[in-house]
Amino acid sequence: MARILVADDEDGIRTFLAETLELGGHAVVQVADGEAALAEIARQAFDLLVADLRMPRLDGISLLKKARELQPDLEVIVLTAHGSVATAVEAMRLGAFDYLQKPVESPDEMLLVAERALERRRLLALRERVQDEDADEPLTYGDPAMAPVVEALRKVAPTDATVLLLGESGTGKEVAARAVHRWSRRAGGPFVAVNGAALSESLLESELFGHERGAFTGAATRRRGRIELAEGGTLFLDEIGELKPDLQVKLLRFLQERTFERVGGNQTIRCDVRFVAATNRDLQRLMEEGRFREDLYHRLAVFPVTLPPLRARRGDVEPLARALLARIGRRLGCPEPKLSAAAVACLMRNPWRGNVRELGNALERALILSEGGEVRPEHLLPVAVGGDVGRPVRSLADAERELIVATLAAVGGHRKNAAERLGIGLRTLYDKLKRHGIE
Repeated sequence: MARILVADDEDGIRTFLAETLELGGHAVVQVADGEAALAEIARQAFDLLVADLRMPRLDGISLLKKARELQPDLEVIVLTAHGSVATAVEAMRLGAFDYLQKPVESPDEMLLVAERALERRRLLALRERVQDEDADEPLTYGDPAMAPVVEALRKVAPTDATVLLLGESGTGKEVAARAVHRWSRRAGGPFVAVNGAALSESLLESELFGHERGAFTGAATRRRGRIELAEGGTLFLDEIGELKPDLQVKLLRFLQERTFERVGGNQTIRCDVRFVAATNRDLQRLMEEGRFREDLYHRLAVFPVTLPPLRARRGDVEPLARALLARIGRRLGCPEPKLSAAAVACLMRNPWRGNVRELGNALERALILSEGGEVRPEHLLPVAVGGDVGRPVRSLADAERELIVATLAAVGGHRKNAAERLGIGLRTLYDKLKRHGIE
């Protein structure tokens, strides 16, 4: 959830923008003029400012200059009426992320631009952070089964070879991709991740390659895609096996030539990007079925690495669980969570078919149920401890429902954040909410 300030002297437009951004899961403050906006910026921190260029008391350009002095990392989107595009361009020269012409055509257009601006803020913060907890998450805690994986990734990291990470869902493929980036000569550049299963085909194409103004309904301005945002760094494309045939062709061309065109455009753009892909699908079988291009596979599989499941590296379970619990505790305001010896024994017995993701989910739920105290077997999901907790074993559906409810409670009902914590796409979460009858 981001903190966003909306400044516009037209009540209807201001309310529309604020409600749209709130529905997107953000906390929004509204003001009716530039002076009020500047006062709010001096009083509290914001991630994003959405401001009209023409406002009483202080215009948008003056507000932009003073706001960036107070909060240099503040992202800004300006709103401009038809015929004032030149002023909007001036605002972008002064550091605004983008501009929208009024009236804004749809809520989707506003959310798309806002999410892009917030994504740039996140990328810049990651780039500037010297020690980032998630980025520096270790690949292994010493289990011998992971030694050849670490060795292989350390050897390939200094090169620009494309890496294909294979393995079951939740085995830590993004952690491995971040390690490749961290150990490479591109470590000072951005690490940009895209999930091939989280977006529709049309949206995914725009996310990857960007689009030109007018390319489709709602495309009011030019947008840079994730490939351009990853310039000089690493692009991580997760769930590569979910790509549709048309997008496979365009991705193949980029891998071959390192050039592409934005959606709706004809200008050829060249990008210097290191590519890491991942999938839990059997690409060989998909090729046999004609659902994945063989030439794309060979472009991706320059350096394939398979990550073993958690059940094949039991030596990692206890130290990984303790590290995950500490991280979850900091996020939930429980600075020193503890695992009882009996709970550790339960964790060691479980097969963890969902791997690290399942382990993290079980620990987060357990810490919530323990109210920040010591995690004991009775706090763990029955599916995580084989039901040996002195109470009847519930069905997997009941356990899943309880985990979703607990996760939603932990994030204040924010569904996008809940989906991220659960390790599933937002559409999948909505399907599960409907299936379980969760309001």
